Amino acid sequence: MQQVNIRLARAEEASTLTDLSLASKAHWKYPHNYYRLWQQELTITADYINEHVVYVCESGDSICGYYSLVELEEDHSTAGIVLKAGIWLEHMFVHPETIGEKIGTRMFNHLCGVVEGLGGSLIHLLADPHARLFYEKMGCVYQQEYCSSIPGRTTPYLIFELHNRATEKRVNV
Repeated sequence: MQQVNIRLARAEEASTLTDLSLASKAHWKYPHNYYRLWQQELTITADYINEHVVYVCESGDSICGYYSLVELEEDHSTAGIVLKAGIWLEHMFVHPETIGEKIGTRMFNHLCGVVEGLGGSLIHLLADPHARLFYEKMGCVYQQEYCSSIPGRTTPYLIFELHNRATEKRVNV
């Protein structure tokens, strides 16, 4: 594996990040109609990058992953669920060709440092069901299932407490 670099995303990379989101989801061979329903939530725009904390992970000269953090100032109700105030990991995608190369682990460790720098102590996330095990390996704790944007499907809600990070063995990269 080549050396990886994690840096802030640039607005002109929005379409690359959208393509990466779709390629990563496609790895799980979801039904085609899911992508029409996910189109809006998987589309990253230049405005999104400018308004939120978005980092990319590069291997060589190509982007192999990215994540984004969103801070909710107050509880937010959407689609029949309440998202709690705080810092949320909104997106974290790894290119399918780099799965197994610890890109996700490196990005997760990086985002923990970013959240600490923002003064946060807790990370909230709604994970793709296929990613739940990864997040649990990172130390996230499952809370409950929330309704997905796909009718009849749920998505796991997990939290990660940063104060536990100091006392636990750090995930190796």
